[in-house]
Amino acid sequence: MGGRRSLNMDPARKQFSANRRASKGISCFFILLLLLTTTFILPAAPADWSQFRGPGGSGVSDAKGTPLNWSDTQGIVWKTDLPGPGTSSPIVFGNKIFLTCSTGFGPGISGSIEALKRHLLCFDRATGKLLWNTPVAADLPEQEKIREDHGYATSTPVADAERVYVFYGKSGVFAFDHAGKELWNTKVGTQVNGWGSATSPVLHKDLVLINASVESQSLVALDQKTGAEKWRARGINESWHAPLVVAMSGGRSEVVAACIKQVFAFDADNGQPLWTCQTGIGWYMCPTPVARDGIVYTIGGRNPQNGLAIRAGGRGEVSGSHVLWKINKGSNVPSPVLNDGYLYFVHEGLGVAYCVSARTGEFAYEERLNMRPSAIYASPIIADGKLYYFGRTGRAVVLAASPKFEKLAENTLEGGRGVFNSSPTFDGSRLLLRSNRALYSLGNK
Repeated sequence: MGGRRSLNMDPARKQFSANRRASKGISCFFILLLLLTTTFILPAAPADWSQFRGPGGSGVSDAKGTPLNWSDTQGIVWKTDLPGPGTSSPIVFGNKIFLTCSTGFGPGISGSIEALKRHLLCFDRATGKLLWNTPVAADLPEQEKIREDHGYATSTPVADAERVYVFYGKSGVFAFDHAGKELWNTKVGTQVNGWGSATSPVLHKDLVLINASVESQSLVALDQKTGAEKWRARGINESWHAPLVVAMSGGRSEVVAACIKQVFAFDADNGQPLWTCQTGIGWYMCPTPVARDGIVYTIGGRNPQNGLAIRAGGRGEVSGSHVLWKINKGSNVPSPVLNDGYLYFVHEGLGVAYCVSARTGEFAYEERLNMRPSAIYASPIIADGKLYYFGRTGRAVVLAASPKFEKLAENTLEGGRGVFNSSPTFDGSRLLLRSNRALYSLGNK
């Protein structure tokens, strides 16, 4: 009976049955397509590293499988020659890498300062291919001699989804779109310095924050869309580090600038002064501070060198109320990195690595890296349980990111005779490192 009824089904029922079978087939097809797309077409993209020292300026990545060993003959995913030298770090945004360099005049370049140009370079993230090169002529007169050959491309760019922002000292702050078109240029001061200008821009809401200590002894906030000045805080002296934005309760943020012998904090939205700590660092400040849970950690100076932990959120002079600890060790150039309750930093000349309890300021270790002849200008970074230190000649030491001193590897690029003043960058599980001659991607292919 059932079989005969199926065979003698009326035309309308036959059409309904056919449509139902087709619908099931289409549904299965789209489910399969969705599974394939999810599995193979949409893998998790590597996290962006869009400013100096990555998210929040912390120097810490959650990437896994980061490299341990490399040399001139192994562990190099790609290498791209650069048109000129520089000490800025590469940044990563989307499928692009951005980096600056200089040409025409400077370290290792014969020529007149009238030929000096700075370049924003864009590379393909996967292959290292140079996609575009946007040169900008220097606004003269410039400093004709930069001490220790630091050069004229020292500030690391910062990027968002629409623009890339670069700071070229007295030539000003520039914004470019992601195709290399210049959008605006704003001057933030006219002065120069024998050590050059090195502070990197930082983004906060709709602002670009610039430490223009060299150019105008100011901390300046510019509108991201137009470059118009939104606020300016003065009195920032002998400070070469990127501004530090500290998130506070209630959606507020403070921007911190460490200077000679004192630390300042301002409201990041409007530039109003908030607090000052005159228990500062003995001399000029190069290392960028770091912050965690409302505590600012800053090291620096030359002679003497010091380190401080300051609880943010104060008002007025806070030396007697908000300083949690002070140590008599520091660093002249490399910034510290904070991870799992410990602060790590290195003395740039002695090559001594330090590990300090972030809570108490007590030293967990003080050990030599034995990287000579290789002073250290690059700031350390941490990922995958590894702490990376890079020397100026291409030598590198990898330590365990642990309060117990443990050397995991030693590596060398350019035969240990290159010029590596830039801080390394994480590109997912890979490392990006630039010398005066080339940009390297280190890791697994």
